[in-house]
Amino acid sequence: MNFNEYKYLDLPKISEEILSYWKKNEIFKKSVNKTSGKNPYIFFEGPPSANGLPGIHHVLARSIKDIFLRFKTMKGFYVQRKAGWDTHGLPVELGVENSLGITKEDIGKKISVEDYNEECKKAVMKYTDIWNDLTLKMGYWVDVNNPYVTYTSKYMESVWWLLKQIYDKELMYKGYTIQPYSPKAGTAISSHELNQPGTYQDVSDTTVTAQFKLLSKNLPDFLNSDTDIFVIAWTTTPWTLPSNTALTVGPKIKYSLIRSFNQYTGMKADYIVAEDLISKQFSNVYYESDNLQDLVEYEFNAKKIPFVKIKSFLGKELENIKYEQLIDYAVPYENPKDAFRIILGDFVTTTDGTGIVHTAPTFGADDALVAKSAKPPIPPMLVKDSNGDLVPLVDLQGKFRPEMRELAGKFVKNEYYDKDNVPEKSVDVEIAIKLKTENKAFKVEKYKHSYPNCWRTDKPILYYPIDSWFIKASSFRDKMVSLNKKINWKPKSTGEGRFEKWLENVNDWNLSRSRFWGIPLPIWRTEDGKEEICIGSIEELIHEIAKSVEKGFMRENIFSEFKSNDMSDENYSKIDLHKNVVDSIILVSNSGKKMKREEDLIDVWFDSGSMPYAQWHYPFENKENIDSNKFFPADFIAEGVDQTRGWFYTLHAISTMVFDSVSYKNVISNGLVLDKNGQKMSKRLGNAIDPFKTISDYGPDATRWYMISNSNPWDNLKFDINGVDEVKRKFFGTLYNTYSFFALYANIDNFNYKENEIKFEEKPELDRWIISELNTLISKVEKFYEDYEPTKAAREISDFVIDNLSNWYVRLSRRRFWKGEYELDKISAYQTLFTVLANICKISAPISPFFMDKMFQDLTRNIDGKFSESVHLESFPVSDTSKIDKDLQEKINYAQIISSLTLSLRAKEKIKVRQPLNRILIPVDSVNKKNIINSVSEEIKREVNVKNIEFIEGKSDLLVKSIKPNFKKLGPKYGKFMKEISSQINLLENTRILELEKTGKIDLIIDKKSITFNVDDFDISSKDIEGWLVANERNLTVALDINIDQELMEEGIAREIVSKIQNLRKSNGFEVTDRISLNFSGDFEIEKAINNNLEYIKSETLANAIQFNVQQEGGLEIFFDKLKTKIFITKV
Repeated sequence: MNFNEYKYLDLPKISEEILSYWKKNEIFKKSVNKTSGKNPYIFFEGPPSANGLPGIHHVLARSIKDIFLRFKTMKGFYVQRKAGWDTHGLPVELGVENSLGITKEDIGKKISVEDYNEECKKAVMKYTDIWNDLTLKMGYWVDVNNPYVTYTSKYMESVWWLLKQIYDKELMYKGYTIQPYSPKAGTAISSHELNQPGTYQDVSDTTVTAQFKLLSKNLPDFLNSDTDIFVIAWTTTPWTLPSNTALTVGPKIKYSLIRSFNQYTGMKADYIVAEDLISKQFSNVYYESDNLQDLVEYEFNAKKIPFVKIKSFLGKELENIKYEQLIDYAVPYENPKDAFRIILGDFVTTTDGTGIVHTAPTFGADDALVAKSAKPPIPPMLVKDSNGDLVPLVDLQGKFRPEMRELAGKFVKNEYYDKDNVPEKSVDVEIAIKLKTENKAFKVEKYKHSYPNCWRTDKPILYYPIDSWFIKASSFRDKMVSLNKKINWKPKSTGEGRFEKWLENVNDWNLSRSRFWGIPLPIWRTEDGKEEICIGSIEELIHEIAKSVEKGFMRENIFSEFKSNDMSDENYSKIDLHKNVVDSIILVSNSGKKMKREEDLIDVWFDSGSMPYAQWHYPFENKENIDSNKFFPADFIAEGVDQTRGWFYTLHAISTMVFDSVSYKNVISNGLVLDKNGQKMSKRLGNAIDPFKTISDYGPDATRWYMISNSNPWDNLKFDINGVDEVKRKFFGTLYNTYSFFALYANIDNFNYKENEIKFEEKPELDRWIISELNTLISKVEKFYEDYEPTKAAREISDFVIDNLSNWYVRLSRRRFWKGEYELDKISAYQTLFTVLANICKISAPISPFFMDKMFQDLTRNIDGKFSESVHLESFPVSDTSKIDKDLQEKINYAQIISSLTLSLRAKEKIKVRQPLNRILIPVDSVNKKNIINSVSEEIKREVNVKNIEFIEGKSDLLVKSIKPNFKKLGPKYGKFMKEISSQINLLENTRILELEKTGKIDLIIDKKSITFNVDDFDISSKDIEGWLVANERNLTVALDINIDQELMEEGIAREIVSKIQNLRKSNGFEVTDRISLNFSGDFEIEKAINNNLEYIKSETLANAIQFNVQQEGGLEIFFDKLKTKIFITKV
C-alpha cells in the first residue's frame, strides 16, 4: 500500500501523532537551521505574563504570528523565534498580595521587601508549564527553551543602559505634577496605560452643582446687591470640593446674574451662571419670569420656582473676586490668603455644567496649571502631615485625612472598599447632603458619565499630586509621527488613526512606579536633589560603589564577586539588581555627599519596550544584532489592539529616542475574541472558552483555520464553537475525503509516481484546468501572505478545495479513476490530483500545520526522492505562469455557475439530481459567450443531469426580469431619495434591465439630476414561468424545464437503483472491483424502468446478471413515490 487509508477523520489524533513526529525528528530545529545564513526575517515576541492562565484569544494571537513565521521560513528566510516572559509589574504584585492576604502598606512591615520580591519571583512563572503546553499543542513554533526573561540581571542591565542613553540626552526630569494614580495598586500610572481599551467605563455618580457665596466686601459696582450672590459650579467628583481653592471662568464667555430661590432651602439669592447654560441649570422646577415683583410676592413651592435674569457681563469682569470657602475643614498651608478667588481660564466652555469650573489644583492637571498661571498663583489645598510634609486631604490609599472630621478615614470612592464593607452612603452623597442643608448646593443629581479605571485593578483612578520621574516623550512627537509613516499597519486605520493621533498629542512619559517588584530606577541623588547620577551598567555601578567604600559610606562592595567582562550566566547569577538589593547602595556625589537611590521602580511597559535590545543583552553582548541590523528592527510583530498604546507605543518610543529608528516594519493589531453573541468573555459570565478543551475536542487545525478564516485578524471575532465544527466538516472533511478517494484508487492501481511526468499540454482539458486554477491559487495565496492578509488566503484555499477540487474536478473525474485501463488518461488524473493535494498541503501548512503535514507525509512517504520528511521543510510553491490558462478558467467558471444555478433550482423544487430533466435555456448576448458555454456543455449536462442545453439569442419574452434597489448599499448614500429611486426602478422595462446587466450601468433622473448607477446597486432576478424555474448570477441566467415525461422518470428510477446498489456493495464489504448478480422483486413499473436501462445499471454496478422475482431471503426494500421493490445482491 503506497498511501495510508483511514476509516474516519480524527483531527485531535492527527495533531498528537504529528507532535510526536516533530519531537522525535526535531522538525522545528531543522526548519530553522535549514535557512541558517540566509536573509533574516526578524520577529519580536510580545512577552506574556505567566502568572495568569492563557485564554482562547491567545490561540488567535499566536496563530497569527505562527502563520507568517512558517510562511517566511518556507520562502527561504532565516526566522529566529525567541520566546519571552514579562515578569514584573502590577499583575504579579497584586496576585502575590492577594495570595498572601496583605496590602501594599504591609510590605516592609509584615513581610520584608526581600521576601516579598522572592514570592513575586516564584509567582511570575507559576503557569509557565501550562503556557508552554498550549504553545506546543496549538503548533506555535517558538523557542521556549531559551526565552528572554525580564527579571534577569542581564535583561535589567540592558534596560538601565537604555535609560542612561535617554538620561544623557537630557530627556529625563523629576517633577511634582498631577498624575493618574491607582489607590488600589498604590502607584501612579502612565497616560498610555490610562488609554488601554476598557479603562474608561460608564458609571452613574452623584453630582453636585455647588453654590459659592461671594464676599460682599470689595465687590465691583455691577454686582452691588442687597441679596447674597452665589457662583454655581458643577462637579462629578464631590469628594474634591473640600480641596477647592478657586473658581475658573472663561474671560470671553458671557455670564448672567439670575435672581431666584434655592430649591432645597427656599432661600432667595442671586446666581452667576454662563448665559448659554441658564436654560439647562434653571430647568425642571424653575420657570422664567420677566418681573422682579413676581419674586417679591412669591411663596416658596419646591415644585415651581420663578427666576429673573437681572444683568449680563463678561467673565473677565469677575477676575479676582473672592468667595467664602465651601467646606472649611482645612486651608492651604502655603499662601492661604491667595485662595478662594475667581480666576480666568481659556479652557472653560459652555458645553455642559454652568460655564464655571470648580478648581481643585491638588486633583486636576488643568486645575493645577490654571491655578499656577493666576496672579498671584492660587495655592493648592495641601496640609502638613506628622512628618512635616505637605500632603493632599486624600491619602495614597484613597482615604480622607484626619482634617476631614466626620469624613476622616473614609474612602473617596466606594469601589475601594472590600465588597463586604461598602457603606450605604458614599462620601459624595454625604457631602451632597451636607451642602444641601447648609444652603451650599444648588442642584444634586445622578449623572452617567465615563470615568477611567486602573487597567489592572479595574478600580477607579484618582488624579493625584505625585513626585515622579518623566521622559520627555513630547519633545519627540514629530519624529515619532514621521517614523510611524514608515510602518505598515494592519489595519491601516489603527496606524494612521488611533496610533498616529496618540503620537501627535503624546504626553511626557511618567516612568515612576511606587512599587517593589520591578526594575529599579537607576538614579542616585543627594538629599537636596542638586547632584545625581544615572547608572547604565553593572560595571559602572561597581565602580561607583568602590568610591563609596573608599569614602566610608559603605562597608564593602556588595558586588565584589562579580567579574567584569565575564558574560556567563554563572557570573551574572551572583548579582541581583532588584529594589531590596540596590536600595542598600549609597553612592558618593562629586562634592562628596551621600547619594541614595530614587525609591521608585520604572514603568513595566518600559521593560517590555526594551526587549529588542535586552533580549540579546545589548550592548554588552551581541552588538552586531542591533548595530548591524541582524535582529533589528523587526520585520513583523503582532499583538492585541490593547497594545496600541502599550507595547506598540513603548517599542516605538524607545527606538525613536535612542536609535532614531522604527522598531518594527509590519504590525498586525489583533481584534478581540468575543463570545458568539458579541459579548466579552469572562468566567463570571460563564461564556469563556477553554482553549485546551477546544483543541482537545476539535484539534488545533480546525481551531486555527476557523479563527483565521472567520474574520480578519484585526476585526473582533465572535467565537462560536459550532463554527469550528463546521470548518472541521466542510473544509477538513472535504480535503480528507478527497485524499481518501485518491488513496483508495491509487492503491488499487499501485500508482507511485514512477511514470514519466505527463506534459501539461498533453494532459486532458480537465487536468489542465485544475492545474491552471492551482497555479492561480498559489499566486494569490502567496500575495495574501506577503500582504499580511491570512483571512483572504484561508478563504481562497477553502473555496478552491470545496468548489474547484472536490465539487468539480473530482466529481467530473471519478470515472477516470475507477474505470478503464491504467493508461495515459488515468495516469494523468493520478499525477494531477497528487500534485494538487501536495501543493494544497504546502500553501495551507502555515495555517494548518498538523493536518497538512500528516496529509503531505501520507502522500509523499513512498514517492522516491522528491520530497522532504515534513511539509514544513519544503519551500513554498512557485506559481508557474506558463500553466495558467485564463480562457480555460473562464470557460469552466461558466460551467460551474450554470451548474450551481441549475442545482439550486432543482433543490428549490425538491427534484433529486439523479432524476434526469429535459433541458435548460440560457440567454446569450454574444456568439463568443455561446461558444464558450457550448464548449463545456457536456460537462454541464453530466453535472446537472439534463439532456439538452438550448440558447436564447436576442430578445425573448420567455425570460422576464424583476429589479429592486439594494437598500443596504444605496440607503446610507441617498436616504430621502430612496422612494424616488424605487418608483423609477419599478417603471423600467425588461429591455432596459437587460441592458443594465449587459453594460453594468444605468442613468436615472433623481431630484431633477442625472445620476449613474452601477448594476450592483440593484438586486436583479428572473421571474419563473409556467413549467420552468429561473435563476441568475452576475450576467448569467438559467431557465430549467421541470416537466418530467415517462422516459425521464424511468431513467431517474434506474439512477436511484444504481445509488442504492452502490451503498449495498459498500455496506456488504465488497471490493470496488468485485462483480455481482442482482435480483429484483416488486412493482412492474420498476421492472420496466430497469429493463429499459439495463446496460446502464449493469455497467455502473459491475453486475453480470439481473433477474426478476426469483425467490430469495432478505433483500433491501426501496420506494419510489408509491412504487416499491426489493433488491437482492450476490457477489459472483
